[in-house]
Amino acid sequence: MMKIAIASGKGGTGKTFVATNIFLTLLNNNYNVMLVDCDAEAPNSAAFFDTRLLRESEVTQLVPVINTGNCTFCGKCHEYCNYNAIFILPPMKIISVIEDLCHGCGACLAACKYDAITEKPVSLGKVSLYSNNSTPSIIEARMNIGVMSPVPVIKAAVKQIDHQTDIVILDAPPGTSCPFIQTVAPTDYVILVTEPTPFGLSDLKQSVETLRTMDKSFGVIINRTGIGDNKVQEYLYHEEITLLLEIPYKKEIAEMYSNGKLVSDTDPFFARQLLAVVKDITQKYGNSNYQR
Repeated sequence: MMKIAIASGKGGTGKTFVATNIFLTLLNNNYNVMLVDCDAEAPNSAAFFDTRLLRESEVTQLVPVINTGNCTFCGKCHEYCNYNAIFILPPMKIISVIEDLCHGCGACLAACKYDAITEKPVSLGKVSLYSNNSTPSIIEARMNIGVMSPVPVIKAAVKQIDHQTDIVILDAPPGTSCPFIQTVAPTDYVILVTEPTPFGLSDLKQSVETLRTMDKSFGVIINRTGIGDNKVQEYLYHEEITLLLEIPYKKEIAEMYSNGKLVSDTDPFFARQLLAVVKDITQKYGNSNYQR
C-alpha cells in the first residue's frame, strides 16, 4: 500500500479539489484506491460522489469522573494533568473536570490514591465508510461540534483503511498543526497544494519546513496559476522542490466544482496530467506492486 496525503498550509487553495480529482482519475484507470477525508472539522470529499453509507462508528474518549465523597482534595490529579482539565479549590472543597480540555491520557487516574476517579466515554465524532459504485472506497472523519481536537477522530479513520488497497489518498486538514501532522505522519508522500499569492507562499513555506522536520518526501501543485505572481515558482526553484503540476485559473473549473462536478471526469487532458503525477510518485517512492 502507498499512502499519499494531499495537504496545504492554508484553507481554500484547492486541496480537496486535487484530492477528489486524483481519486476519481485512479478509479477510472482501474486502480484499487481509497479516499480518506481527514479534514474532520469540515469533511466534504464524499459529497462529490454517488455514495452509499456502509457503516458508521462512533469515536469516543474516556474522561475522568470525580467522586467527591472519596476525594481528599489533595490536588494530585490537578498536578498530573498537563492540559489544565481539572479545576480545584481545596479550601472550598470544589473540584470539577473540564471535559473540553481533557485529552483522555489517564494521568489523573494514575495519580489518585483514594479511588475517587473513574472514567466515562464521551463522544468525539464518527467515522463513516462509504461505497462508490458498490466498492467500499471513501472513509470520512467527522468530529462533533465543540470538540477541541479532531486528532482522535483522524486516527480512527486512518485505522479503517483496507490494507489490501494499492493507493490511499488522504485529504489532510489545512494548516500545519496537530491534525495536519497526524494525517501526514503515516504517509509515504505529501502533495502540497498552494496558490500563487503572498498568503499562499507564506503558508507553503511553513508546510515545507514542517515536512522537512518530519523527513517527509513531498512535491507541490500550484492551483489557479495566473491570478498572482511567479514568486511561488521562484521559491520552489531556489529550494529545489519538485513542481508536480500547475493548474490554470479557469472560470469553467470553478463553476463545475461549485456544482459538485469533478473536472477530471470530463477533461481527459487534466485526468492524464493527474495520472502522470501519481505514476511518477509511485515509481520514485513506491514499489513494483503499484507501478503501472
